[in-house]
Amino acid sequence: MHVTGTHFTHFADRTDAGRRLAARLGHVGGPGTVVVALPRGGVPVAAVVARALDAPLDICVIRKLGVPYQPELGMGAIGEDGVRVLNEQVIRLASVTDGQLAEVERRERAELERRARRYRGDRPSADVRGRTVVVVDDGIATGSTARAACRIVRARGAARVVLAVPVAPRDWTDRLEEVADELVCVDTPSPFFAIGEFYADFSQTEDAEVLRLLSEARAREQERERERESDPGSPAAASAGVDRELVLPAAGVLLAGRLTVPPDARGVVVFAHGSGSGRHSPRNRYVAEYLNRAGLATLLFDLLTEAEEADRRNVFDVGLLGSRLTAVARQLNPRSDAPPESGTVPGTDAPPGSATVPETRGLPLGLFGASTGAAAALHTAAELGPAVRAVVSRGGRPDLAGAEVLGRVSAPTLLVVGSLDTTVLDLNRRAGSRLRCESELSVVPHATHLFEEPGTLDQVAELARNWFLHHLPERGPGAGNP
Repeated sequence: MHVTGTHFTHFADRTDAGRRLAARLGHVGGPGTVVVALPRGGVPVAAVVARALDAPLDICVIRKLGVPYQPELGMGAIGEDGVRVLNEQVIRLASVTDGQLAEVERRERAELERRARRYRGDRPSADVRGRTVVVVDDGIATGSTARAACRIVRARGAARVVLAVPVAPRDWTDRLEEVADELVCVDTPSPFFAIGEFYADFSQTEDAEVLRLLSEARAREQERERERESDPGSPAAASAGVDRELVLPAAGVLLAGRLTVPPDARGVVVFAHGSGSGRHSPRNRYVAEYLNRAGLATLLFDLLTEAEEADRRNVFDVGLLGSRLTAVARQLNPRSDAPPESGTVPGTDAPPGSATVPETRGLPLGLFGASTGAAAALHTAAELGPAVRAVVSRGGRPDLAGAEVLGRVSAPTLLVVGSLDTTVLDLNRRAGSRLRCESELSVVPHATHLFEEPGTLDQVAELARNWFLHHLPERGPGAGNP
């Protein structure tokens, strides 16, 4: 999507440009949005945008690589995290030698590191994983610095990148559409010679102003953080994102888990692993991170205690695993028509069916099962009915749930099996024939039971992501509490 203006007038200064740019970004703002400025000139513009969107403000330090005898003409750019972008056409036309390029890059790399230390100090860059990032500068000329910034935030895990500037050449979308999901510009005048010609005041932005604006933005974010801490259910808390260890009571025991909630999450997926140690499974963690980047919250937790794992009979006790998964699912987003179980768990004040995880309240629920955990997931789906919106099984044993349970599952169910895992594939086909809900069997080519072959686990993660995003509805009032 490209948003541009049609009739250009000069900007008074960068603050004015920021106000007019912010007016075109109302559709972008919302929980989870982060504004990233290119210092120095982009910071005053981005500061106005961040305030308008009520979003955190961070910087992405980029240095233009200027042609030695014409420094304003960019032949490339370098950025944080070792990003390097070159404009081969400019280098060739300007007859820049390898030695000249290396000298310019050495000098600009030193300045980049100085500015990064100056502006950020010891603070890490903003966590943009799974978030919408609006990259802002005071204008586009060649596009090298903007390209580098978009590459950096994308590499840091941004789910969506919006490149927004007050002014750019007419052909800027042709140059940059492949590095951003959306391009927003107030106007694209022609002819276009330099960014500064479209500002009445284009005086240099000093370090002191950059530091002041960043300090003010941090103060606003600290205020939002205090609000989140005092009220976990506040809008500020919803936009913050969560990544924490937790302990959940379930059927008389305490189970350890890892909860990750990306900003503005669209649903929550609970992972059930047959061996019991779901939160330590490297394959489950890999898939969970894939889902997090797509805006889905995840809970990886242990269905069995360490002592119970030693007895292999517990791994195949689907009734035990299913009852614990059901108890945990109710704590994430309990059904309004399901009263909590009586009694309390030793060492806690919480009844075993009560909501104890406020970060996931209102999020539609999905289940991801592996091995015998797939049978546990189907057991829970049958027990909770429409409160479970989707189920995915990875190399699972859905057959162990039994025909009666399979017949009661109403949640859309995806069974993923490796083509070389022939025994489990046959068991999944038989189990799938007993499901009465929407279901699908996806066979990953050249994959064995553990999906250890190159690229096969990525296919599993992609299939799971698409299934959950299709079947988990958008978050809204009462979602997940049918």
